[in-house]
Amino acid sequence: MTPMQKLIGLGLAILLALGIGFGGAWQVQDWRLGKKMAERIAEQGARHQTELDAITGEAWRQQAAEQDRRLATEEQLALQDQQHTKELSDEQRKQAVIRDRLATTELRLSVLLDATDSASGCSVPATASAVGVVHAARRAQLDPAHAQRIIRITDDGDNAIIALRACQAYVSAVAP
Repeated sequence: MTPMQKLIGLGLAILLALGIGFGGAWQVQDWRLGKKMAERIAEQGARHQTELDAITGEAWRQQAAEQDRRLATEEQLALQDQQHTKELSDEQRKQAVIRDRLATTELRLSVLLDATDSASGCSVPATASAVGVVHAARRAQLDPAHAQRIIRITDDGDNAIIALRACQAYVSAVAP
């Protein structure tokens, strides 16, 4: 081997050694950076998990609060429903008593007549009878069938008013 070849071989060996050294140093640096990056990723993951736990906890609290509100509203509506059902039942009982009294002629409906109307042609005495008319105004008794129809109409009106109150209470409870 010529001295030049020896010199070139030595240069190549030095370059190879330097390359391996730099490569090893580069790998060490890479390993250190990889370790730091892994630590950063782990810290970020821990922060993310903490935030996720906080969000989940808040969602559970909101869901529990909403469920409590819903249950309270349902209880309030149930109480109102019981009250309105009782009112309706009481009113229907009263109406049945009035219908029975009309049917047995224990109760008679009458209308007040206009004493100044000469065209009516009705000759009802102007004196009060023993049934308790306070004023001595002219009155005429209604036919029992017509009285029953009038009572049915007023019953329907009373039931409608009770149902309307129940609906209003429901709406005000559901949408305060």
